[in-house]
Amino acid sequence: MPETVFVNAINEALHEEMQRDESVFIMGEDIKRSIYGATMGLLEEFGEKRVLDTPLSENAFFGAAVGAAAVGMRPVVETLTSFMWVAMDQRVSQAAKMRYMFGGQVNLPVVYRATMYYGGGSAAHHSDRSYPMFMNMPGLKIVAPSNPADMKGLMKTAIRDNDVVIMFEDGTLFGNRGEVPANEDLPNGELLIPFGVANTLREGTDVTVVAIAGSVPHAMAAADELEADGISVEVIDPRTLVPLDKASILTSVEKTGRLVIADPAHKVCSAASEIASIVAEEGFWSLQAPIAKVASEQVHIPYSPALEKLVYPTKEKIAAAVKRTLE
Repeated sequence: MPETVFVNAINEALHEEMQRDESVFIMGEDIKRSIYGATMGLLEEFGEKRVLDTPLSENAFFGAAVGAAAVGMRPVVETLTSFMWVAMDQRVSQAAKMRYMFGGQVNLPVVYRATMYYGGGSAAHHSDRSYPMFMNMPGLKIVAPSNPADMKGLMKTAIRDNDVVIMFEDGTLFGNRGEVPANEDLPNGELLIPFGVANTLREGTDVTVVAIAGSVPHAMAAADELEADGISVEVIDPRTLVPLDKASILTSVEKTGRLVIADPAHKVCSAASEIASIVAEEGFWSLQAPIAKVASEQVHIPYSPALEKLVYPTKEKIAAAVKRTLE
């Protein structure tokens, strides 16, 4: 299979869906110039009516997307996680609740592309990984891909979904390469990955590691290192956090008896916390050791590169947590 860079997988998905459905359009700040690379070539192919540069007002264009979706369009909104706070009213009070409050009379097929740029000295205002906060709000689907193939397939599924989807795109992965099957090699002619289906990246028997978004490469590296010590690690990427594939996680823990969760978000009330809670409630008798969470430290992200590196999950932290469950 051909290899594709993570950010190019986003671009491929947008191109294909905009070609397939004229109701799909994209809006955001400076997307015509493709500052981050994901919207490269869209303006030239689809024109200014479907590739819209917006004012620097997230509250305005997040709300505009809700209105457009309510009357039959399928907007894709590009933003950064750190800019979403100023649009919380439109996202939480309107987008998440409107379909429910209207008794299902309106669909809201909006995709909010929330890019997480952290780990590069962007400091506290621009390094948020906020998906756990939105997991708490009913009415939102939360997606966090970790590789180019999943990025493309989940983006295409998100654009076709009739609910509000927040696509958390991990900026630490943007330059990563991975195999993405060509459309002509797929049975149905296109790559579509369903929500709520986890991906077991590595089979193992001793410990289950559930890794989210940018933590996946660290988990895989830790598993490789631990194999040399005779420790067999099963690595699961949930891919979507809402809906969450509980069954795959519980089945794996039943096999291994141990669970480590690697999560780039802050540790308190994190996605890792929710997964740990589910396993503690529904898979307690499978556990042979306490659950371990490897998440970001509960501090704002420092500007100092030396300090920032200490905040996030790493291969070393994950490997150490695995060994603790085996003591």
